[in-house]
Amino acid sequence: MFIKLIPEIGHFALIIALLMAMVQAVMPLAGAATRRPLWMAYGQPMAAGQFLFVAIAYACLTASYMLDDFSVANVANNSNSLLPWYYKFSAVWGNHEGSVLLWSLMLAGWGFAASLFTGNLPRDMVARVMGVMGMVCVGFLLFILITSNPFERLLPDMPQDGADLNPLLQDFGLVVHPPMLYMGYVGFSVVFAFAIAALMGGRLDAAWTRWARPWTNLAWAFLTVGIALGSWWAYYELGWGGWWFWDPVENASLLPWLTGTALVHSLAVTEKRGSFKSWTVLLAISTFSLSLMGTFLVRSGVLTSVHAFANDPARGFFILMLLAITVTLSLLVFALRAPRVSHKVGFNWLSRDALLLVNNIFLVIMTVTVLLGTVYPLILDSLGLGKISVGPPYFNALFVPLTVVMCIFMGLGSVTRWKSMAARDLVRKLWLAGVAALVLGVLMPLFYRGEWNLFVSLGIVSALWIVLPMVRDVFDKTRHASSFVAGVRKLSLSYWGMVLGHIGVAVTIVGVAVVSNYNIERNVRMSPGTTVDVAGYQFTMRELTERRGPNFLADTSIIEVQRGDAGSRFTMRPEKRLYLATGMPMTQVALRPGLFRDLYVAMGEDLGDGSWAMRVQYKPFVRWLWLGALLMASGGLLAVLDKRYRRAAVNSGVPSTKRNSDTPREATV
Repeated sequence: MFIKLIPEIGHFALIIALLMAMVQAVMPLAGAATRRPLWMAYGQPMAAGQFLFVAIAYACLTASYMLDDFSVANVANNSNSLLPWYYKFSAVWGNHEGSVLLWSLMLAGWGFAASLFTGNLPRDMVARVMGVMGMVCVGFLLFILITSNPFERLLPDMPQDGADLNPLLQDFGLVVHPPMLYMGYVGFSVVFAFAIAALMGGRLDAAWTRWARPWTNLAWAFLTVGIALGSWWAYYELGWGGWWFWDPVENASLLPWLTGTALVHSLAVTEKRGSFKSWTVLLAISTFSLSLMGTFLVRSGVLTSVHAFANDPARGFFILMLLAITVTLSLLVFALRAPRVSHKVGFNWLSRDALLLVNNIFLVIMTVTVLLGTVYPLILDSLGLGKISVGPPYFNALFVPLTVVMCIFMGLGSVTRWKSMAARDLVRKLWLAGVAALVLGVLMPLFYRGEWNLFVSLGIVSALWIVLPMVRDVFDKTRHASSFVAGVRKLSLSYWGMVLGHIGVAVTIVGVAVVSNYNIERNVRMSPGTTVDVAGYQFTMRELTERRGPNFLADTSIIEVQRGDAGSRFTMRPEKRLYLATGMPMTQVALRPGLFRDLYVAMGEDLGDGSWAMRVQYKPFVRWLWLGALLMASGGLLAVLDKRYRRAAVNSGVPSTKRNSDTPREATV
């Protein structure tokens, strides 16, 4: 009897969670306004209870999937009795309703975490943060219960078996990519809540930025990993070897990452120097608003994409209204409060303050560029002015030059001092790095492929210009220590996080430049005994076999690969699968990964007479794209672990724009 009632238990748990979110949204804010400690104290237990009941609801939906309860419409539409258990587990969020429930679970989880780790902050500040988080949770729980209930029944006409999970989603990528991406999206809600709470309480000082920086870095790290996992998933799953093709939903995840990157840097300036206060708050509002906009694009039906979840105007309208309310109320609070608490802090244009400001401006320009290219065709279509397509040529023509110019300022910023610096000192620190970057960037493509390419050289010069000045900076900061190890230990984790993050950017730039210009691809007809030469590797099809998977049939090509005449041999097995429940064909790529190159083979169509269309590719340095993203995310996590932020909560009662004595001078972004 209990098993039959699992969906109803989940539905009831969501209703209780909504009621708790409503209390969390009202009582702490009212308590902060009227200075009633008891009311302010409601926020933390309500956040814990809300997380508990959303977790119960999520567990109930997961149990329905694992038990093949096809009386639940969500399970019947997205699962099948033949589906392996691990895909049933990930199928919970492989659809609109389940993914919104996962989003709400993570939102409640971030709110619960914020309630746990803000105990030493001023009581009114915590109350306002909890209240804002409660409001956001109310919006999403209402969205689930009104438009996207995952527990709807199909009684009495329930199907005997499910429709199956989309074959594109029957992959490990679904297990890791959406949760990481959502953790990044939702994590910015905490930063948003801190920003609004700071505005409401008149605390736009260095203290609130010190509280918010760890949450920002953590959310940014999750979003970075989530985007990288999505790129990696598209690379090997779609069968054509691309790692980013400016799909509107891909762009939707890039937008908050760009403004989030600007926010990470702006928070650093506000904490260290007390400047950019209004700019920092606007970036916090913009980043979370762009996360909501990405949700609208995916779930409204306004665009067609392999990433889109839903095609329901009612759902899209609800999220659009939630986005409009969030942006309007946030900007209203900003307009009313920001002028009262802001003040100017001076700096010269040759200083780290100024260079970080310039970098942030470029990040915002890049955000606007991507936003216009994504939304403009949708606006034209909705107004009946025709359909246009904005693709890679537009984005590459604008995004690439902006990135190169931004890299110039990144190299300058890593060795420049706060407030002011003499031009001759900057030249003395950077001239050797500049010459080395230019010479190596020009020569390295010749040694690698024997052919010079302007764009590859430009990418390598940009990457070296980011890395080499940081090497000089590390040397300057450690040379007077008793030993190099002692000098390294003297530097803070936030400093090493900055170094690692910037190295990650450089590694990604090299990967993008090399694979985009030196990729080799051949589309060939192959049958048993056929040999194809690609980049010095001989690909020989030995045989074709068939096999049966748990819920599919597959044609498998056995391909032997040898480098040169005397190189080692290995086997690759690309497949063409036919999924039984849906009749949908899918390509299963064969990969031979390496740090400096990937070999990539994908089966196309059966051409008859035992021949198949095959795509064979040599992809140099493609792994550097995701390696760079992992380094960036690791840098963000290192910054979170900096001991200064654990001390900040204890000293939270004395907000100041001066540098705290616990703050190492070398600690930067």
